[in-house]
Amino acid sequence: MAAQQHSFEALKRYLPPGSFELVMPLILDHKVHLVISRERQTKLGDFRHAFRGNNHRISVNGNLNTYAFLITLLHELAHLLAYQRYGHRIQPHGKEWKHTYSQVLAHFLQATIFPPDVAAELQAMLHNPAASSSAEDGLQRVLRRYDVRKPGMLTVEEVAPGQVFRLADGRKFIRGEQLRKRIKCIEMPANKVYLFHPLYEVQAV
Repeated sequence: MAAQQHSFEALKRYLPPGSFELVMPLILDHKVHLVISRERQTKLGDFRHAFRGNNHRISVNGNLNTYAFLITLLHELAHLLAYQRYGHRIQPHGKEWKHTYSQVLAHFLQATIFPPDVAAELQAMLHNPAASSSAEDGLQRVLRRYDVRKPGMLTVEEVAPGQVFRLADGRKFIRGEQLRKRIKCIEMPANKVYLFHPLYEVQAV
């Protein structure tokens, strides 16, 4: 199965110390059906509101480190809270969600759950949260420090200019120059130009 519902006690191993006791009231009070998913390339988590007698459903990728898992879970819980407060006509990541997410994050920041580098990035984004943690480059960089890195894997920005790297599908590229927000790379041997996000994970060659 691609995903499964975990018991609340099992949830502890996905969360950093001190956060379980803060998360559980939100899950129980709002009757959340929480699902731990396998790694998804397109998203870290999602929220589906209650429908036809079913509970609200939140899924979070189980491969995330504990801090990234908690941040993603709070992101999705903010969707639930915003839905309950403002209804279904609001924009998914509009001002109502941003305000709600900021309140949720501020509450967890007061509990000093996050290490200083992660907390600093979260504090900086409180006034205007991004649609996803992957959209916040600074936050994504510090969260990667707590990942278990796969052997031979690195980000495009960690590849030296002129060096070759490989994607999961086997295609090879030469790392080129850093543009404003992307890195220019050349596919081999097609000689086509692609622009990569600096934090996109690739395999060293």
